[in-house]
Amino acid sequence: MVLFGHDKTRPVEAANALPGRTTTMPVPSAHAVFTDRPIAPPFPTGVEVAVFGMGCFWGAERLFWQTDGVWTTAVGYAGGYTPNPTYEEVCSGLTGHAEVVLVAFDPAVITYEALLKVFWEEHDPTQGNRQGNDVGTQYRSTLYYTSDAQKKTIEESRASYQAALTRSGHGQITTEVARLGEFYYAEDYHQQYLSDAKNPNGYCGLAGTGVSCPIGLNVQGA
Repeated sequence: MVLFGHDKTRPVEAANALPGRTTTMPVPSAHAVFTDRPIAPPFPTGVEVAVFGMGCFWGAERLFWQTDGVWTTAVGYAGGYTPNPTYEEVCSGLTGHAEVVLVAFDPAVITYEALLKVFWEEHDPTQGNRQGNDVGTQYRSTLYYTSDAQKKTIEESRASYQAALTRSGHGQITTEVARLGEFYYAEDYHQQYLSDAKNPNGYCGLAGTGVSCPIGLNVQGA
């Protein structure tokens, strides 16, 4: 299997995905911003997990660690076929994975519904397999839920935001919605990439539609 020559906007079939490996990616022991907290479970009792894909995961992760009520974050790969993929393999479009952010949050401080508002407003969920100049299936808009309650909240939130987008003249939401399968941690250098300790002035391609997401109207909190 070669890494080049594949149309990265076309989803790869499972039979043609890269084989991957059994060796897992080493995970840093602590978050680069929340230095007293891990980026991998176990998390404190009551902390819930959500997974978001909104293009390049560098800027998306920073967005969430700056959100009140978020306990920790990590970047990784989900929604594909290749076990324990590398960044280069994901970039090839031959693993099926999206770049995603794992968000561990305290629901007593911030609801899943409120996190979805951040998700919808801070990227363009109508672009299919791209975000701006970042092109490929790895940059697709994704929501991977970890409970039936999250799934229900996504469905209601998506309907509310689609109505708002339509009123503003935007197209249809293309966000992939699926139950979270395996979350694979990305390489150490990607974790908290835009933190002050690493690359505070690094690339961030996030750009929303400018349309506000309704909250607390027809959507129930997770």
